[in-house]
Parts: sequence; structure tokens; C-alpha cells
Amino acid sequence: MKAIRKQVDKIKPNFEKGGKLFFLRSTFDAFETFLFVPNHVTKKGAHIRDSIDSKRTMIIVVLALLPAMFFGCWNIGYQHDIATGISGDIFSRFWLGFGKFFPILVVSYAVALGIEFAFAQFRGHEVNEGVLVTGFLIPLVMPPHIPLWMVALATAFAIIFGKEVFGGTGMNIYNPALLARAFVFFSYPTKISGVEPWVYLGDKVPLDGFSAATPLGNAGTGEFDKLASFWDGFIGTIPGSIGETSFVAIMLGAFILLVTGVGSWRIILSVFAGGALMAWIFNLIGANEYMTSVSPIMHLVFGGFAFGAVFMATDPVSASQTNTGKYIYGFLIGAFTILIRVVNPAYPEGMMLAILLMNTFAPLIDYYVVEANIKRRMKRIKLVKTEN
Repeated sequence: MKAIRKQVDKIKPNFEKGGKLFFLRSTFDAFETFLFVPNHVTKKGAHIRDSIDSKRTMIIVVLALLPAMFFGCWNIGYQHDIATGISGDIFSRFWLGFGKFFPILVVSYAVALGIEFAFAQFRGHEVNEGVLVTGFLIPLVMPPHIPLWMVALATAFAIIFGKEVFGGTGMNIYNPALLARAFVFFSYPTKISGVEPWVYLGDKVPLDGFSAATPLGNAGTGEFDKLASFWDGFIGTIPGSIGETSFVAIMLGAFILLVTGVGSWRIILSVFAGGALMAWIFNLIGANEYMTSVSPIMHLVFGGFAFGAVFMATDPVSASQTNTGKYIYGFLIGAFTILIRVVNPAYPEGMMLAILLMNTFAPLIDYYVVEANIKRRMKRIKLVKTEN
């Protein structure tokens, strides 16, 4: 690393004020601070000195996503072999899946970073670190059979209209990765819903009677006899978006986020609590077969519930900021997710819409939490004055 540091220091004057490449300062700064901890601090005003910066925080999130990514690649190959009757091994399945995932990842990062660098250069700002996570999240919430041009279009929409128009990372209202998924869902619904998108077949023909429907897809159509088992959902050997199927892999990522203090345990816990409670209430009501056939614990392991709770709802920018607000925000996400699943069979997932809805109301939740705190303090002040 010392050799790289010397080389960076050697060319750095060209990108500083007065240098011939000063117009590329934002681009150079992005690469330098990605490789090394920044050698500058806040010049004025109160600030916190810490050993970690935003880029390192985002890298921790990417590391936490790796278990879901690795399992997702294997599951693509596994679902392919199950559908076509091939008996492959763990490595052949992983590399088949990785061959489908990697192009999606490259397109996502190429478009996201290209737009991010362009806006940074135009504005003369530093390159925002959030794109490191957004570019990795987008492929994980897509089906394995998604066309690459569609990924590029969705990513461009998410970065431009979900982030840059608000001023970049830290200013966006909605989670950009979820906006990319929402863009595909509402613009090209056949590519991210139904049966076909979830299992990659290549040039093979599926076995007679094989169904590529997700567990929630089967539940939405009333085919409860085809519903996957709890353990299939827990391990992740079910059709679905690339990174969303394995509860175990997602919980490994959650452990990394919680141990490092990057993820909010309040949001994660309250999302699961809200989802479990709403599913339990529906089980008690029992108005239709869906309410009685899908238990609370199965709701939590099927679909994108766990992935959304751990990696989407905890977005530090679009989520609630106050501690009390995080409990309310997370609980409502979990409750609304199950409500959408059960009440609206045309949309069997629910997590995406629930998070985007609560992204809208997160500032309002924080506002009323702060106002309530102010009122409590004012009452204490009045009480002290009265006693005096």
C-alpha cells in the first residue's frame, strides 16, 4: 500500500487548485478516499472525530450483503437444475448463477457510478458514497432473468430521480434501490412478477409439471398445496429475487451490521414485530384461506421480508432518525407488508411498497416524536417553576 500511496501523492498536485487536471478533482478524490482514509478534517464548527468515514460504513454494508449474494448465485444454479432435471454439484451451480448475476452487477455499477461521477463533476462536489451500496443492492432485488437494458434503465431512474434531483446522498427521500425495483415492477410487470422471471432455464426445457412460482405467488393465487415449507424458506431453496431467498444468509448479514453498529436494531426488530403481529391477527380472524394457511413465521421467511427489514428499511437516510420514530417506522413497515400481501392478492410481496410508503412518512413521524418530547420537557419546566 505504501507504493500506491506514493504514486497517489505524486499525481495529486495535478488535481489540486492550480493543477492542469483540477476539473477532475471530484473524480480523483473519490478514488483516493476509496483507497485510503481521508487526510483532511472539518475546518470549522463542531464535529465528531471518528476512525470510520462514510465510505468505510458503506463497505461494511457491502460485506454484509455478501452472504446473500453468494447464496443467491448458488440458488440460481440450483433452481435451474431442479427445473431441468440436471444433477449438478455445488460449484457448477454457483458458477452458473454467478454468470447470470455478475453482468447485472456490472451494468448496475457502471450506470450508477457513471451518473454519480457526472453529477459530482458538474456540481464540483465529492462523489457520494451511497452509490457503493445502491449499485450492489439493485442486482440483489432483481430476478435472475431480468434483461440487462432494463437494469440499466431502472438504475438510471433510481440514481437520477431518486437521489440526484434531491441533492445526492443524504438528501434523498426514498431508498434508491427500491425505486429501481419499483420502476421495473410498474413499467415492465411481466419481468418481475408471475412465474417466468424467477428461474433461469437457459436453453433447457423445464420438466413437466415444474412450477417456478415463488411461495408468495402460490399463496396469492390460492395454491396453498404448492406452498414451500418453512425450512425451504429458512434456508432459501425457493425461487425469488437473487439476494432475497435465504433467511439464514440475510441474518448473517444482519449480524455483521449489528455488531459493527451500522444497522439499526430498533428498525430491524420492530419490522419483524409488526409483521408477526399483523400475521397473527389475520390468523385469528381467519376470514379466508390465506389468513389461516400462512403462519406468522412463514410470512417472515418468505419473499423479501427479511431482506427488506435488514437492508432496505434500515437505510440511514430515508428511515426515521429518532429512536422512538424508528420503532414506529419499523413496526408500520412490517404491519403494512403483511396487510398488502393478504388483502391485495394482485401484489403478493408487499415489502417494497410498505417501505416506500413509510419513507414518505418518516419525516412526519420524527416531527411528532420531537414535538412530543418538547411538550414533555415544557411540562417539567412549568412544574419546577410552580414548585419554586
